[in-house]
Amino acid sequence: MEYSVIIPVYNEEKVIGETYNRLKATLDSTSVPYELIFIDDGSRDSSKDIIKTLCQKDQKVKLIAFSRNFGHQTAISAGLDHASGKALIIIDADLQDPPSVILEMIKKWKEGYEVVYGQRTGRKGEGIFKKMTAAVFYRLFKSLSQYDMPLNAGDFRLIDLKVAEALKSFREKNRYLRGLISWLGFKQTKVEYVREERFAGQTKYSLSKMLKLSWDAITSFSYIPLRLAAYLGFLVSGLSFIYLLVVIYQALFTNTTVPGWASLIAINLLFNGIVLIILGIFGEYLGRIYEETKNRPLYIISDKIGLK
Repeated sequence: MEYSVIIPVYNEEKVIGETYNRLKATLDSTSVPYELIFIDDGSRDSSKDIIKTLCQKDQKVKLIAFSRNFGHQTAISAGLDHASGKALIIIDADLQDPPSVILEMIKKWKEGYEVVYGQRTGRKGEGIFKKMTAAVFYRLFKSLSQYDMPLNAGDFRLIDLKVAEALKSFREKNRYLRGLISWLGFKQTKVEYVREERFAGQTKYSLSKMLKLSWDAITSFSYIPLRLAAYLGFLVSGLSFIYLLVVIYQALFTNTTVPGWASLIAINLLFNGIVLIILGIFGEYLGRIYEETKNRPLYIISDKIGLK
């Protein structure tokens, strides 16, 4: 097997057929053996049945169906676990990442690059809020992490089999795969492209899911939030000390305060706020440690077609 294409799917019944047609046309042009691995991430529509029909029609199409929704990053991980190609290509089913770009990635791979990631130079059909938040996140993440992460690069990429094998050793639960791939190193390069509008349907990445992915990325690759918690404690403590001096002045030289009340409230509000913020940050990191220590499997497969 030369190429394995990994396609995570969640409620994409309106687009799967077109995704298959475009991927097939692209990969057929390479004239080498390939496989299309669809990972159904607990879809509630007919996505799974459509993929099963494709499996019956085309032996190159494979299916992994989860017992429930485990998440986009986990679906990609399942595809990596079961792929057998020399080069593995990750692409979403919504056709925002054009399948034709895969041929450029293959060209770079044949030149000797082991990771070829797609870098977006434009985003069609996305609102100002989405574009702004994406730009802020990528720059914030790059500044917080200790590693060189490419800007505007999602999960759309080609990775060599040796990179995939190294990636399989990472079994952490709160996964940020594009960060892990950058962390691994190897010889990497980019292919620039313009991200298209969705072919059909609605985005499955809600604001809450995007925020979770962003927080997973930051906590997986940086401990700076913990350091910022300490800095915040020092800062607010300093401000509170200044405020206490003001309260003391008012108590001694004016009649604008109730004796003892202002200073007590100021101290309580100040330190309670500091403690809650720091505990919240610690709790996020501690919760992730707890998830890892349970050592549960990343995913549960309910159905599989064309794969061992």
